[in-house]
Amino acid sequence: MDKGKSYQNMAIRMLKSLLSAYIITGVLLLFLALLLYKFQLSEPKVNIGIIIVYVLSSFLGGFLEGKMMKTRKFLWGAATGLLYFAILALISLAVNQGFGGGSSHFVTTLILCTAGGTLGGMVS
Repeated sequence: MDKGKSYQNMAIRMLKSLLSAYIITGVLLLFLALLLYKFQLSEPKVNIGIIIVYVLSSFLGGFLEGKMMKTRKFLWGAATGLLYFAILALISLAVNQGFGGGSSHFVTTLILCTAGGTLGGMVS
């Protein structure tokens, strides 16, 4: 019975950190949209901004997960970054019926999100 509760607690903690990461993603993307509107940024600058948003959000998710889990923080951070990317990829797949930037963009984003979550877990 304790093991079941432990797994539930882990799942709830993971959901909390992922929800926090997605809230930050929304806020930062709104800020990026404001910058795009005000300064009429070029497409490469917007793409760099989106990548920065992904890395910062997965870093925050990994950091929060590491703070909540107390042990093996970098692994929990990596798992958070990986789940962050997986949900992001599923949403992108559902909306666009495919991945927009091709397979190299897909793999790069996967690595950056996982690395951001891992780093967040390590820093916590």
